Formats: sequence, structure tokens, C-alpha cells
Amino acid sequence: MIKCDLHTHSICSDGRYSPKDIVIMAKDRNLDYIALTDHDTLTGIPEAILEADTLKVNFIPGIELSTEHNGESIHVLGFFTKENYNNEELHKVLEAFKEKRIERAYKIIDNLKKFHNIDIDINKVLSNGKDTIARPHIAKAIIDAGYPYDHEYIFENFIGNDCKAYVPSTKVTTTEGIKLLKEFNALVFLAHPVLVKKTSIEDLLELGFDGLEAIYFRNKPKETKRFFKIAKDRNLYISCGSDCHGIPNDVRHGNVGDVNIPDDENVLHMLRWLKLQG
Repeated sequence: MIKCDLHTHSICSDGRYSPKDIVIMAKDRNLDYIALTDHDTLTGIPEAILEADTLKVNFIPGIELSTEHNGESIHVLGFFTKENYNNEELHKVLEAFKEKRIERAYKIIDNLKKFHNIDIDINKVLSNGKDTIARPHIAKAIIDAGYPYDHEYIFENFIGNDCKAYVPSTKVTTTEGIKLLKEFNALVFLAHPVLVKKTSIEDLLELGFDGLEAIYFRNKPKETKRFFKIAKDRNLYISCGSDCHGIPNDVRHGNVGDVNIPDDENVLHMLRWLKLQG
């Protein structure tokens, strides 16, 4: 069994832990590998690398891009080496994504007022995020404003994907997202396939993914088994992720190290390649 977590979030997107904290938790839990995959940003990577080098932790720079396919939000994980993530052109693209997310936050806040009579201050939302602004920052602002809802209720009833106040995070297609990451030599994985509803996983994988997040915190055993088979049949890499956000009492995400991956030669090859290339 390989103890690793290749899907975590920090305060640089919508997590509650610092990049440094993520690495420290990986060390404390004796993980073999840890990746930081904040939404649409790489700004937390230098801090994480510095701490990983200090603690002698195998760290993989990553990102989770928000894309759209078939009218559905599809998340794409990209894994880099320590050398190829820090590219000026890539950072310019991601900076544009950041601005779009701020525009999205304004629209969601308008919708919350229009459809649910929930009135929150955009400045409170922006102050909740260090870099990438996402829906958990809006949820926190709602709670901080004194409305009697918890994080889960807010997502299920107000800002979840099928709710009236919801606004898609980006108009980047999944094909464009995959192409972007591959331009900068990332290995590209389909994130949490268990959450995809409108398109078959097999059809999505035809878009050019290198791998599949076959092990995910919210999977049931039969789902993990199915995703493993799909990946094996297509000779794709396999990854695993807790999708840690560090939110108290969070039933939608795990914590650092809550998932592990079988001692599989295909997986080992991927992990060693990323580490050695960096």
C-alpha cells in the first residue's frame, strides 16, 4: 500500500490549511507522497515545496482546473514536476482565471439576494480567500453574516450545481483545460469521476486524459472497483485523493491521508517519474 494523497486544497483556493500545514500533516501521517492541487492556482506551491524539502517529504506540485463539458462542471487534475510548474505563461493564464472567479462571486451574491433574500458583502467574501475565490468562501460569508445555515445546507440549497444561485466557474472546455496543462508538461487526470453525472466516464477519457482519480474519498467500494477496471482497460494511470479542504464537519471531503492506493507498478512509475523529474 502506497500512503499518499494527491488531491488537497489550501488557503490559496478554498481550503482552511496553509500549504505548509498540508505538508506537515503528510509528514505526521507518514505519507509517501503528497500533492497540493488548489483550484485554478499554483501560488501555494513554493511554500509547500520549501516545507517538503525541510521535512524530507515527497511533494508533487499540482492544480485542479475547473472546466465545462456537456453542460457540466468537470474538474481536471494536473501534476507537474518541481521544475515545470513555474512557468510565466501558465501563471498569466491562471491570473485570468482568478479574475473570472471574482466576477463569478459577484454574480452568485446577486443571485443569493434575488432568489433567497440572502444579503452578503462581496468584500467579506474576498477577505475569506487568499487567492482563488470559490464557493466555500461565499458559504463562510453567509455563516459569518449570521444566517442559520451550515456549510452543507448552503451548498445543497443555495449554491450547489443545480441551485438557482449557482454560476459556473469558467467557460473553459475540458478539452481546452487538458490541452493547457499538457502544454506545460503536466500529467492530466480526471478528478472525482464519481461526481460526474451527465457524461460517461469512458467518453470523457477519450478527450486525452493520462489518468483517472480512481480512489476518492466519496467513492463506494463498487465505484472504486469500476474505476480501477476502466483505468486498467485503457492503460491509464491511477491516482487517489481525499479532496481535503479542512472544513470542520465536512461530509463532502476527507482529510489529508484518508485515502491510500494499492502498491501497483503503474502507480509507482508515475510517482517516481514526477519525483525524479523534479
